[in-house]
Amino acid sequence: MTLKLGVIGSSEGNGHPYSWSAIFNGYDPVEMEKCGYPVIPRYLEQQDWSASQIKDAKVTAIWTQDIALSRHIAKAAKIEQVMSCYTEMIGQVDAVLLARDDAPNHLKFAEPFLRQGLPIYIDKPIALSIDAVNKIYALEQYPGQIFTCSALRYSKQLTLTMADRQMLGQLRKIIAFTPKSWSKYAVHIIEPVLNMLPEGDKTVEMTALSADKDRGSGSLMARWESGLQTSFFAVGDDVQSSIWIRVCGTNGWKDFEFTDSFSAFKTALQAFVEGIQDRKVMSAKDFNITVVKLLERGSQ
Repeated sequence: MTLKLGVIGSSEGNGHPYSWSAIFNGYDPVEMEKCGYPVIPRYLEQQDWSASQIKDAKVTAIWTQDIALSRHIAKAAKIEQVMSCYTEMIGQVDAVLLARDDAPNHLKFAEPFLRQGLPIYIDKPIALSIDAVNKIYALEQYPGQIFTCSALRYSKQLTLTMADRQMLGQLRKIIAFTPKSWSKYAVHIIEPVLNMLPEGDKTVEMTALSADKDRGSGSLMARWESGLQTSFFAVGDDVQSSIWIRVCGTNGWKDFEFTDSFSAFKTALQAFVEGIQDRKVMSAKDFNITVVKLLERGSQ
């Protein structure tokens, strides 16, 4: 059975309603050129369509706070229904993609669907404080109903292989940089770095190094029970940087740079669909809580 998905919302600077919908539905190249995010049509045109589409689900409905925008996304990503209110999707879709990355609004938009038991993918970061994330999880009707992540959690470009670990030796330090703001982009480096830590590792110390709220920058140093030290830097909205991680071990070091958005998005979306189909928890609550703890501490 093909799952019916609804896309909800749009937030400034975030093209996910376009790109995520296209990964399921395919897209109209002419309309996608007008999406306002030049990188999206460039990476979409590099794919082998329709082989690149996710086959087990389709985006069938969309709502954003701007009806004209909703209609354009629908044209660009071949979405059948444009809704006048996001709650109209209840009873019309099997699951929801909350494609807004403005975390303070997540609870408001997620609540009706959580109460109805619909699986929901909440865009990163799910929340910016432990209090906020606890309020969202308090509405979860069953384990795994909430799926949330930075797609970079799934990026092969930011994954330590067994060969890497053998070459590096015992890990000692990990330093990670991201462009743009701490509140929206630090999650992109925190999640892949957490995947590099020993299983079950816990923080023993967290220190916010510096923050400039006007520029959006922030940074955090964390020490872990394993002895590892991690440092995260979001350089702000007025500084150019790639998403970049350096991993240092007793035998050497290696740099990792992120460039492949499409593959990361597709893998994350596939994981969401797989969790629904197989009734599995694909986005562990404990992991997500750790992410939010680091985000909250780094913003102080």
